[in-house]
Amino acid sequence: MAIRLKPPRIEHVVDGERLRAQLTAAALDNIGDEAGTRRRALQLLSGALFRGRMIAQEWLEDGGHGMETARLLSAVQDEVIAALWDFTTIHVFRSRNPTKGERLCVVAVGGYGRGELAPSSDIDLLFLRAYKQTAWAESVIEYMLYMLWDMGLKVGHSSRTIEECLKLAREDHTIATAILDARFLSGDEKLFGELMQRYRGDLIPGQEAVYVSAKLKERDDRHLRSGESRYLVEPNLKDGKGGLRDLHTIGWIAKFVYGVMDEDDFVRLDIFTRDEIIVMRRSADFLWTVRCHIHYLTGRAEERIAFDLQPEMAQRLGYRDGTANPGVERFMKRYFEIVRDVGRLTRIFAAKLELDGEKFAPRGLGRFRAKPAVDQRKSLSSAPEFVLDGGRLSVADPNAFKRQPVLMMRLFEIADNLDKDVHPAALAAVTRNLNSVAGIRRDPDAIESFLNVISSRHHPAAALQLMNETGLLGKFLPEFGHVVARTQFNMYHHFTVDEHTLRAVEYISEIEHGRREADHPLATQIFPQIAHRRALYLAMLLHDTGKGKGDQQIEGEVQVRSAGARLGLEREEIDLTAWLVRHHLLMSDTAQKRDLSDPRTITDFADLVQTPEKLRLLLVLTIADIKAVGEGVWNSWKAQLLRDLFRLTEAAFRGGRAAESAVQSRLAERAKESRAAVEAGFPPASSGALQSWLQALEDAYWLGFDINAHLWHAKELHAHEGQPIFGVAKPDPRRGVTDVLVKAPDRAGLFVAITGALAAEGASVVDARIYTSKAGEAFDVFSLQDWSGQAFGADESHRLERLIRSIELAAAGDEQTLAREIIPPKKPSAFSIEPVVVADNMAATDCTVLEVSGRDRAGLLRDLARVLVQNDCTLKSAHVESVGERAVDAFYVHRPAGGKIEDPVQLEKLKAALREALLAYEPAAPMTPARRLMARAPASAGR
Repeated sequence: MAIRLKPPRIEHVVDGERLRAQLTAAALDNIGDEAGTRRRALQLLSGALFRGRMIAQEWLEDGGHGMETARLLSAVQDEVIAALWDFTTIHVFRSRNPTKGERLCVVAVGGYGRGELAPSSDIDLLFLRAYKQTAWAESVIEYMLYMLWDMGLKVGHSSRTIEECLKLAREDHTIATAILDARFLSGDEKLFGELMQRYRGDLIPGQEAVYVSAKLKERDDRHLRSGESRYLVEPNLKDGKGGLRDLHTIGWIAKFVYGVMDEDDFVRLDIFTRDEIIVMRRSADFLWTVRCHIHYLTGRAEERIAFDLQPEMAQRLGYRDGTANPGVERFMKRYFEIVRDVGRLTRIFAAKLELDGEKFAPRGLGRFRAKPAVDQRKSLSSAPEFVLDGGRLSVADPNAFKRQPVLMMRLFEIADNLDKDVHPAALAAVTRNLNSVAGIRRDPDAIESFLNVISSRHHPAAALQLMNETGLLGKFLPEFGHVVARTQFNMYHHFTVDEHTLRAVEYISEIEHGRREADHPLATQIFPQIAHRRALYLAMLLHDTGKGKGDQQIEGEVQVRSAGARLGLEREEIDLTAWLVRHHLLMSDTAQKRDLSDPRTITDFADLVQTPEKLRLLLVLTIADIKAVGEGVWNSWKAQLLRDLFRLTEAAFRGGRAAESAVQSRLAERAKESRAAVEAGFPPASSGALQSWLQALEDAYWLGFDINAHLWHAKELHAHEGQPIFGVAKPDPRRGVTDVLVKAPDRAGLFVAITGALAAEGASVVDARIYTSKAGEAFDVFSLQDWSGQAFGADESHRLERLIRSIELAAAGDEQTLAREIIPPKKPSAFSIEPVVVADNMAATDCTVLEVSGRDRAGLLRDLARVLVQNDCTLKSAHVESVGERAVDAFYVHRPAGGKIEDPVQLEKLKAALREALLAYEPAAPMTPARRLMARAPASAGR
């Protein structure tokens, strides 16, 4: 059992009596010198504050806890403010015989009022007056505020009477909450007592429902601003879902509605059990520990756990790298477990509010309690253990789950069948009985209920999401439990693994029901032909369960077979589900990294997929997986590639032994369809140059773009009348990029020149598709962003004009333009990215395919292309993509005279040169805010 460090006692940190004596001495030593008195007092107070804060920081960094650090910082601030009050009212503006109108006290409100203060947070003060402002009170308040500001403190302050406080609290629930947390600091304590007595006696009665409604709306708005999911990979630990503010909301409502003052009150009023109080305390302490460390690391009131902070936080909190799990991912998993626990506490508290709702104006409680006026609880004849309570499914007896744990799984099955929400009381009961779940994992009734949920034609993701929130899903299905709250330390994934998975399940349901069909019309069209729905949903639920165990896809297959056997599935269904998980990345990798105009690509893919049913399943699975990664990852280009791969593979299946011929025919047909669509958009009198160009493009071009892009290209070709196009730019808001089109006579090094010009102008290539026409002309399309992730030059026409000019000069071989050096800044990075180079001579008919992956940076594509030229490689096509901070590129290359690069010595030399290019400018180690601070500090600086 770990020994919990005891925080230093406040009297050992700031000696209040000694500080007051020193302030008195300063006043006596500087009689008649107001400026000198103030200067010395400020020096003493600032010194005490600085010393106290340094001790709190050292204690935290030596292994102390966040909640105790926050309380220590608050106590230090208390001592300084109390000493300042005494100094101000005794030595600066002494009132020997104060009148009733001069009664004044200093009150801590807000977070500071709760006795919790983060290192960089504001301090909120209320100067409470008995009557209207007097000259003496105004002078005291002004003097104290200027002293606090001169100490470098951020002070939120107000000066009010009791009547003003109550009036404003009735009008604004934020002020009502601030006073709810009020704590006396200095001055007339009796006056503070009068405020709190009036607040409890005059303001609270009859306002409970209104206050609850306002706080819940505030919570919902806060979640909306900070991201509706609690599982964002860069979460806001204060305002995010499951963060500190949610714990505060429980405390505020409990204090306002029930008069709760401490943990014992929560138990006495049957709001939480002792175990749940431990969970609440543990959650608050963890969140405060992280918050205090982040404030010290950044030197500001930063509440977001950004990627560059996460490794340092993991190290500070003792999360070391394991064999398969980096310490940073273990730290973030713990964070997400904590916010999930906060969510469970919130549901339990909501259930208590609903149960007791009749005690407080029922009409106002409609915000969180939707009970009808009559017949609030209606029994279910088909399932007497359950009732409909206010239109939501609940359990008739809260102890039923303890006696019959299988009913927990039945709860969600019935809720899905009836299309009803689950009552918070039932969810709370599930959470309180999780220790019984292991005993029902092989129970036939529990398994049947689970399989009915996963294969539901209603809203399987909604039921699964609730099961996951309560903890039931991970307990019942331990393979899934392994990835609950698991984070992926990269900039590509936006959510934790379990959140991503459940969103993907929801997208499958959307496809099945034809919702948002415009995003994926082919998937919606073929879904009715799918014969193995349940295998599809199970595969989606389990597709990432191999993460953190080794090779994700191989280990995922192992997890599926284990789960399938325990669930009693037929061997055929287990094999199909396992195959889908093993190959769930196959279709996206083939579509985005391979040349779909090469019949070899299609036939190899068809050989792996084997059947039209697997092809249909894989398409839906792939679309849902990509869409669930996060906003903006799915786009029309990826949709087009997947559609083309699907149709071409269908042709291969129909062709049987003549699969390659069937694919060639389908490719020709697809190219013909696209040409016809383009020609239909132009008048018959269109230039012969355009017609010639349309015939000169290889089939690969027609597969690379959708009709809108084809029409844009044709428009530019028509406008330029067969002349070179040294750059035409078109912003694409849907994808957040600016597309740049280049058509010029091909030559060795042209691609190097163009990509060099792009990098020199600050453009990041997130996608590049290059083609060579039958007439020997290069036709390249680059999708560009700036290094902030925005469409390049979208609102800056001068940048686009300069970019186009640079491309023209580079394409023409201008030596000065080609000689421009591109030195990417060694900007700090939280991620270690291992470079990977793979050469494949089996993936294409007449080319060697080079898969190159490493840290994305300015000039990387130019450097890789230069390596290819220097090694006598002719570039046929490139497939370029950025996945977070990682560049994932595939190059189809051949020898100058044609044919694959088959000399093993030459291949190894080429791969080594590509790896060297990937490692150029690589930071020696991920930089963190703490390391940056240490780098700037003098060598002799102490703590």
